[in-house]
Amino acid sequence: MRSSRSATELLAAAPRGFAHRGLHGAGVPENSLAAFRAAIESGAGIECDVRRSADGVPMVFHDADLNRLCGNGASLDSLPARTLQSLRLGKSDQSIPTLGEMLAAVGTAPLLIELKTGRSRVTELCRAVARDLDRYEGPFAVMSFDPRVPRWFAAERPAFSRGLVLDGEDSWWRREWKRRWSRAQFAAVQLPAIERQWVSGWRNAGMGVACWTIRDRAGRSTAEIHADALIWEGDGRP
Repeated sequence: MRSSRSATELLAAAPRGFAHRGLHGAGVPENSLAAFRAAIESGAGIECDVRRSADGVPMVFHDADLNRLCGNGASLDSLPARTLQSLRLGKSDQSIPTLGEMLAAVGTAPLLIELKTGRSRVTELCRAVARDLDRYEGPFAVMSFDPRVPRWFAAERPAFSRGLVLDGEDSWWRREWKRRWSRAQFAAVQLPAIERQWVSGWRNAGMGVACWTIRDRAGRSTAEIHADALIWEGDGRP
């Protein structure tokens, strides 16, 4: 079992922050191996998304369906990993990587991995992701909008840093329920909510805070005051 690392230590492991879905841009699709290599070359950590294929393989992909990035109307979880790997991302030569492929490609880069549960069975998704991460030697954390994800990791992989993703739209009682029930160690908070009092309260209580998604200098200036780590893309890069 890997040694425990606090959430704030994990967030601080990437002083240049985390490149949102890798360092993507013209000719370099999001959540591609090329985007992850570019992030590493820039000295940044990597934020990425994971969904489960029809045959249970964790795939690095954001959307529930394949239309925007692959021009395919199918949902990702309806196709097996081999078929998904055969698709190309946009007009590039990049394909959808499995989580295992991504981990093998990035060495020991700091990672924030967001689990997208969708229609997947949460336990099966968490278990599949955990099996891959058991072999990863670099610093990482798992996180999700779904509070069942950090709760699963708290019980089954307590040494893994785990977080709760929040857009700031929940009512006070629901937000507090998620925080306590999920057993999350840090919160990844959307930029428009980062200055709210509850965020500083959680942070003062020892909970790590990451801020997403920083896209310009003004957002970076604000987030640097209120968060321990920044998730950025485009003009929000350091």
